[in-house]
Amino acid sequence: MSRHPAPARIDEGTIRALPKAEVHVHLEGTFSLADILLLARENGAALPGPAATLFDITTHDAFAAPEVTTGGGAGAGAAGLSGFLRFLDWQCGLVRTAAQAARVAYAFAARQSASGVLYSDVIVNPTHWNAWRGREIELMRALAAGFDEAEQDGLCAVGIAYSLLRGQSAASADDAVAALAAARPARVIALSVDGDEKVTGRTGEKFREAFARAKAAGLRRTVHAGESSGPVGVWDALDLLGAERIDHGVRAVEDPALIARLVSDGISLGVCPRSNLTLGLYRTWEEHPLPRLLDAGVSVTLNTDDPAPLGSSLEADWAVTAAEYGFDETDLIGFAARSIEASFADDDRKAALRAELEHAARRLAVAEVPSA
Repeated sequence: MSRHPAPARIDEGTIRALPKAEVHVHLEGTFSLADILLLARENGAALPGPAATLFDITTHDAFAAPEVTTGGGAGAGAAGLSGFLRFLDWQCGLVRTAAQAARVAYAFAARQSASGVLYSDVIVNPTHWNAWRGREIELMRALAAGFDEAEQDGLCAVGIAYSLLRGQSAASADDAVAALAAARPARVIALSVDGDEKVTGRTGEKFREAFARAKAAGLRRTVHAGESSGPVGVWDALDLLGAERIDHGVRAVEDPALIARLVSDGISLGVCPRSNLTLGLYRTWEEHPLPRLLDAGVSVTLNTDDPAPLGSSLEADWAVTAAEYGFDETDLIGFAARSIEASFADDDRKAALRAELEHAARRLAVAEVPSA
């Protein structure tokens, strides 16, 4: 992996031109301010504060966390992960009809396409969408309708990773997976689990049966782990839940044996450096273990997590990460290639994505040849 002491910032247009996948992004974290204001107006819902400061959740009492996390800066970071999750509950509660859900899905695909993303595994946690309690399969179908329309219009193709919440019961998790296995809603291709590891503690044993049922039903498995918890969360994800991919996983760097396991088993980490810093997991880019994970041979992809409230985009996150660590265009092509391999896209789509990336890489190489 190439790293230089003072690299020139790679133009975001170059990054957008690289065909790629994104594998760690939450639909709940992609509502634009305009999306939220329209939903609130349609539902006659009051905003928790001034529209201009809506994404600065530290200014709204409803989302303020009881304790401020260290580091992290402004916005969601100072409220901590728990306050941020409360914001997502309020925001997703504004989606109350199938048409609204389909519109949110379509907007997501358009946003991804604008960043040069051709395929996404998007994480959807129905527990945030309180208007759909007891109707989770209907929510999946409404979202799929929006994704279908988007793909028909030439936008990013999307698969849904249905996510459990760490705080829910084993029984409710089992019920959710049983419903998925019975209904087989279109575009739901994986089971996930997310939420604040620090608050809930170890949950691998609790969800073991649900993930085994998901595997038997042909669903892929990805798990949030190694973020606010240490390496033990990643071990549990691998050994108890059969995770094929880890979302975050950065604290695996603290355990050499775990790093060896990730490398030997080819387990990819869906890392979100900007999110980790904004939410206070690491105070500085120098502290973040991304370079060490790469040097150890771990397959790492670069993702946004929750780009709208964190005030970013995939191309911006790639650009700042490249600048901080001295990655060049060849390195970014590598990230794009790993994103395709780590995705849960089917074999035919992966082959098409590889071909598009190879074409773009050749074009970039030609563009860099100096004129005579």
